[in-house]
Amino acid sequence: MSCNHHPDDSTLLSYGAGSLPDALSMVVACHLAVCDDCHDKVAHAEQIGLRLMEQEPVESISKSSRDWMLAMLDEPVEEVCSETWKTPEADLDGDIPEPLRPMIGQWFSDLHWRTMAPGMKQFILPASQGKLRLLKIAPGTFMPSHGHSGSELTLVLKGSYSDELGRFSAGDVADVDPDMTHQPVADTHEGCICLIATDGPLRFKGLVPRLLQPFFQL
Repeated sequence: MSCNHHPDDSTLLSYGAGSLPDALSMVVACHLAVCDDCHDKVAHAEQIGLRLMEQEPVESISKSSRDWMLAMLDEPVEEVCSETWKTPEADLDGDIPEPLRPMIGQWFSDLHWRTMAPGMKQFILPASQGKLRLLKIAPGTFMPSHGHSGSELTLVLKGSYSDELGRFSAGDVADVDPDMTHQPVADTHEGCICLIATDGPLRFKGLVPRLLQPFFQL
């Protein structure tokens, strides 16, 4: 897939280092599944990190720590976890990105969407750090104008939308910082489904969105 908008290099580096909140990491993982360029950047960053670790001086550890590490290595490996993330050949069809399927299945049509406002529905996904949600926007629908108290990553999964940053189509990522205020609008010819992660509450300008914000975990 050819993507026109990508996560910032700093976001990719943080993902490779394992320092992104898990909500943001899921958005990056879904983008990497369709973007070879960003996938290669992360792989390159991980190789550099590994080489830097190899150059670090080796420090001696206590006998008790050494014995604990050896005991952990002798523990049998749980195979349930690895099986959970495997996708059987029969389940290769579906419109939900592969990294999300262990959580919610294969098809957007099977999800129980919750209406937020006319033309907007959401499905909240589990995340221990930050907020993660799927947002379905009807053709031509305007999102409320808002800013951010933290970072926001938005990955377009179906359709497209436009805002102050440009037009975003399937596979594109909007990497938005707290200085950005925008008002996305779905293209008129088809609806849009996005995967959105935030690590801080949104800042709505309008009174009604602010009043509804706690009910929809925004």
